[in-house]
Amino acid sequence: MKFKVMGALGYEVREPSTFILNIHALRTPAQAVLQESFLIDPYYKIEELTPQHSENRFIRVEVTEPAIVNINYSAVIDTSYKQTAGNLLTHVPVMDMDTSVLPYLFPSRYCQSDKLFRFAHNKFGKIDNAFEKVLALTNWIHDNVEYLSGSTNSQTSAYDTVTEQAGVCRDFAHLGIALCRALDIPARYFTGYAYQLNPPDFHACFEAFIGGDWVIFDATKLVPLNGLVKIATGRDAADASIATIFGNVNFLSISASCELADEDFEPVFYDGKKPAGLTYL
Repeated sequence: MKFKVMGALGYEVREPSTFILNIHALRTPAQAVLQESFLIDPYYKIEELTPQHSENRFIRVEVTEPAIVNINYSAVIDTSYKQTAGNLLTHVPVMDMDTSVLPYLFPSRYCQSDKLFRFAHNKFGKIDNAFEKVLALTNWIHDNVEYLSGSTNSQTSAYDTVTEQAGVCRDFAHLGIALCRALDIPARYFTGYAYQLNPPDFHACFEAFIGGDWVIFDATKLVPLNGLVKIATGRDAADASIATIFGNVNFLSISASCELADEDFEPVFYDGKKPAGLTYL
């Protein structure tokens, strides 16, 4: 599917500062960047960085003097995916996992899976099939955590979300990741542009490693699973922040959008009696 995406950020820079931005769509076998534009006003030299062992595309910008800085990204993206019957998406034993997957088993800053071990096993530990297990915990989050804008902040963790039972997409994703890891299922944070998200914004969900693939899950159920354009993945939001800033900077504005560039689109959700897991290839 083809999508037109846009991301815009505005800042008041009060002294020389450095930005590390993360709003570019990834280039992967499943996601082709057909057109792309990145503009910064006033103009500053930019540097694209790809960290070792990562696909994420970071942009480093040094703003050398006080200014009002506006950043705009737009692109046309072609995505592809596959669907696999849930009964085929079985648990991968830790002994058989590739080393690249192992970091997504460990507790992280926002996903304290060690603190949620007992809760996860009491709620979901008796479900045999791995896909059904992750689907069950995703549905539990959707049914028991209220989606409430402004209810959390940058310090809110998965453990806090279980206690407060309210959050936004970032918190839903962190809780899903933590519960998966507590059940010995690797899981990672996914941030991207999302078709039909209302109001339009950057979106967060998560991927679980089951059946040898990274399968997408979204406990908010706000957007179709095949309407996502991936920006970044990581252990949690700390690895996939839209902007990391070093200096005295005041945030002014943020916006994002994702529009369909194809005529035909059939939304995919995990509903019905036999849902199939969706993987971005």
